[in-house]
Order: sequence, then structure tokens, then C-alpha cells
Amino acid sequence: MKLSKFFILPLVTLFVFGCVDLDEDPVGRLIPEGFIKSERDVQTVINGAIGKMASDNYWGREMAAAIMLRGDMVDIGNRSTAAARIQINDFNANSTNGMIGTFWPMAYQVIDATSTAIEGAEALEQTAGMKALIGEAKFVRAFTYFNLVRLFGDIPYFDGPVKDPEAAASISRTPEAAVYQNIINDLEYAKENLPLEHPSGDQRSRPSKGSAYTMLADVYLTIGNWPEAYNHAKWVIDNAGSLNYALEADYQDLFVSSKQDAGLAEHIFAIEYKKAGNTWPIDYDSHAAFTGLSGADEVAGFDVAVPSLAVYTTWDSRDYRKKVALADSAHYGGILVPYTEFQGTKRPHIAKYWRFMGVPRDQVTDTENNYAIYRYAEVLLTAAEALNEVSGPTAEARGYVNQVRARARNWAGTATAFPADVDPAISKDDFRTLVLEERRLELSFEFKRWWDIKRRQMGNEVFALGSLEPHDKFNDNQYLLPIRQRDIDLNKNLTQNPGY
Repeated sequence: MKLSKFFILPLVTLFVFGCVDLDEDPVGRLIPEGFIKSERDVQTVINGAIGKMASDNYWGREMAAAIMLRGDMVDIGNRSTAAARIQINDFNANSTNGMIGTFWPMAYQVIDATSTAIEGAEALEQTAGMKALIGEAKFVRAFTYFNLVRLFGDIPYFDGPVKDPEAAASISRTPEAAVYQNIINDLEYAKENLPLEHPSGDQRSRPSKGSAYTMLADVYLTIGNWPEAYNHAKWVIDNAGSLNYALEADYQDLFVSSKQDAGLAEHIFAIEYKKAGNTWPIDYDSHAAFTGLSGADEVAGFDVAVPSLAVYTTWDSRDYRKKVALADSAHYGGILVPYTEFQGTKRPHIAKYWRFMGVPRDQVTDTENNYAIYRYAEVLLTAAEALNEVSGPTAEARGYVNQVRARARNWAGTATAFPADVDPAISKDDFRTLVLEERRLELSFEFKRWWDIKRRQMGNEVFALGSLEPHDKFNDNQYLLPIRQRDIDLNKNLTQNPGY
């Protein structure tokens, strides 16, 4: 179910016409003083922040595409694309990179909106409904900071709305550990105060208690707190029935826009898009075009984010997830041709976001897709990975992976034997490798792989010569992106990350 445009539009107006120049003011006042007088006003501000996340400048392309290109599952196809994208992919981005310059200020606009919602809500009567709204705002703020801290390390951290632009423009970077603790604090409040069920008719673009537990599990996995990662993932698993979470029977259904709208049990938190004659960049999803084939009948694509050929050739063709995730043939003028005859990049393309995007070919940048930030399969794999670190590859840990693999054996309703259950005799080290590989395939092209590479420090391995996507410019400094140079020039208290 999509967010009501009735509630989003007032904030869109404020976002588009009320922003201070972010080159002058690193955040800007997005909501006027005194706007929040009721729960409805709080919800309007939160919905506006969620709508801002759904813009082309954030999850609709720039932020999510940067995360996707950074990993080893997606390479540049058409290298005549914008230099900023090539730099992100090839590990030679600098502090004036255009992608960073677009999503960095957008992230802080989202943060300022959520902080404004929190402050406004805290000044009103603290009913259960009001506390749930505060939890929702803190969840969205935590998610936005979680992306920033993983990409940049130490970052400017604002714990409230910006009211003094001059003071905001002189803020220094908060240490990474403190940022993570603030994220955890926000999510702890959210998990205690959000409802068990998703609000507004099971709307997965609004968080529930299960969403907060899930993100906490991910945060703890990222910082290597294995017991807490396991405990939070296990809570979601144990309460899956009450939360209405489950694996979808058919993996393909996860990427069919019409079925996403009906509400998928596997989605724990999603960013949603709806074709509605939107004004760019609001509510614009460019991933179908970004990953699509140029000239093909199926999609008006740009051939930008295209897996290397090795991603395709090393993926066992008995795996149904490969068939869903990739297109190795397409129609040109009604004639089906293999990837070796594609007009653009002659490699199989990502199909998850354009095969069933819900709009005609010529409207490919205004899709009906929902993007699962978290889905239940990831919770199972998080529990398996964390439990292995605590207790080794127990039957419980193996069982979580086996659930994911059992669904993969359902080939559009036909039972198959691949992939097999995990060998009970597997070692702890081999199980760790297996889970990371299972995540790579199960969550392929879903903006997750770079986070796994970074948290497990696998860059020197996965980008080495002979890997899926070799990059000789990768070094340990590349685990972080550069802080935007314009902000450093304007703020003497900001420092740059090493190597930039």
C-alpha cells in the first residue's frame, strides 16, 4: 500500500520551495516553526521525510545506486555514463563527486525533518499514538544515519532540528562509535513504542516493532556484536506469526510491483513508489532504467549498472534466483536474442526492477516498484551468521539457511533439488563463508553486498585479479567515501577521510 498523497503533498511543497541552499547551510529549515500542532501534523512531517527518501536524489537512484556500484555484483556497462558513477564503481571517487554531492545533503534534509517531527511530537501530549509516531520518526532518522556512517565513518551528527544555521555550519564530525550508539538509542525507543503491526492497513513503508528489531539486528551485525545481532533477529523469527512475516513461496513474486502493492509478508520495511505524474525528483524510481537494456522492447534502459559476465557465468543455472535476478535474453523488434546480441552492453542485465515494474516502457523512470530495505529472508541469514559466531554452525543456524534454500528450490511452483540443505558436518569457518555467499545470491542487486564487503573487510579479496569484478585501485581507504569538499571549504571544523 502506497503512502497517501494527501499527507505527502504539503511536505513536498515545503521540501521543494522551503529549503535553504544546502551549499550555504548543511541542513536547512524544511518545516516552519509552529507547524506541528497535532498527531496529524507529526505524521505529515514524517511522511514528507519518507517521501524525500523515495526521491531520485536518494533511494530512487543516487544513494542506492552508489551502494550498488560499490559492490562486486554490479559493474558499469555503458562507460559513456556520468563520470561520477564510474568513479564510485572504480574506486577513484574524489571529494567533488556528483553522486555524493546529491545524496549527502538529501540525507540531512531527511534527518532534519525527522528531528523536527520528534521535537514537535515531544511537545504534545504523550499518548501511545504519539509515542508510536516518535518511534517512527526515530526509525527513519536511524536508517538515514546508518547509511551515512557506513559510507563516511565519522559524520556531523544533529540530535535535533537545525535552528541556528551558523552553528550548524561549524559542526565537527562525531566519532563513528558515538553515531552508532545514537542509532541504537533511536531504535531502542522505536522497538518499545512502535506497534506490533504495520500501520495503516499493513503499510510496509511505515515501520513496526518488527522493523525496529530487524534494523537493530543489522546494526549489531555491522559492528560485530554477535549476541545482540542474534537476539534481535531471533525475536523477529520467534514473533513472525504475530508480525505477519514469512518467506514468499515464489522468489519472483518479491519483484512483481502489483504483488508488492498487495502487501508482501516478506517485506519488513520498504521504500515505495507509485506512478502519479510526479515532479522530478520526488517519488521517482530510476533503477529500472539504470539497470535496463538500451533499445530492447522490454525496457527503455540506460545500460549503466550491469553485472560483470563472471557474475552470470559463475552462478549455478540450477538456482531459480539466477533466473529471476538476471535477463540473459531480450526482445528487439519482437525477436528474442541472447545477451551476445544485445545492442548495448553485451552481458546479462539485472531484471529485478524492470521485468515487472508496472508501467509502460516509455515511463520507466516513474515505476510502481517497492524496494525492500529489509525482508524476512535477510533476518534468517542474519540470525544464522550471528549464531555461528557465538556457537558455531548449530542445527538452529543451519536451519535458518535451509529455510532460505528451501524457498529457492521452488522454481515457480515446480519443486527442484537445488540448492541442497547445508551439510551438518560443515565447519564454523566454512559456514561463515557459506552464509556470506548465500546473502550474495539471495539478496543480489538489493543494495546489500557492499555492506557485507565492508563489515567483513573483504575488499582486497573480492576485487583482486581473477575475482568477479577486479579493481586495482581498491585499498583499505576505499571502505569510506570522501566527505564533500564544498562542506569542508565552508566549514573549517570538518576534516577529510584518509586517502582523499
